[in-house]
Amino acid sequence: MAANGRARRIAKELADVENDKTAGISVWLVSDDVSHLKGSFSGPQGTPYEGGTFVTDITIPIDYPFRPPIVKFDTRVYHPNISSQTGAICLDILKDQWSPVYTIKSALISLQSLLCTPEPNNPQDAQVAGVYLKDHPKFVETAREWTRTYANAGEPKDAAAAAGIDKHLVDEIVALGFPSDKVVGVLQKLGVHNKDELEKAGGVNKALDALLA
Repeated sequence: MAANGRARRIAKELADVENDKTAGISVWLVSDDVSHLKGSFSGPQGTPYEGGTFVTDITIPIDYPFRPPIVKFDTRVYHPNISSQTGAICLDILKDQWSPVYTIKSALISLQSLLCTPEPNNPQDAQVAGVYLKDHPKFVETAREWTRTYANAGEPKDAAAAAGIDKHLVDEIVALGFPSDKVVGVLQKLGVHNKDELEKAGGVNKALDALLA
């Protein structure tokens, strides 16, 4: 019964995210297993993370929503409250401050806010926190460089055109949190240039499976 309730809850949350066009949050199933999802969001404006797309790995416990999801960053992030090695996150609502009224979307929005307001005195990565406190300009420079390197910021936009692939199709998949060059490469391997060809090849899930392989 608990598993069925969890599945219904996840389905509703996924539908809510899909219908919310303003939050800039994406969440999707990795496979048919509702206990494993991915989520993504854009780096906040006015921060070193602006322009990046940040992907998270989300594991849903069997007694969700009474226990929080286990979330870590797949995208490498230079931030005091995020491990630069493992992507582990120090955030109270993912620990003892979780409530069943929260959702995966609200957790991701909280992560987006965490990028705006680091808490270096309660760090997940003590080394990064030390740089933040002692040499803030260096922290900002490094965080921006990591965003450019790992979060797809400033990547050329014409890769799709060069490959003869519909740019709108590429953009839709990139919006789910994947680098455009990787999306273009997967679509090329699948022999896909437009939405019709993608449907014939097995749909978006086929492309996502290849991207996550």
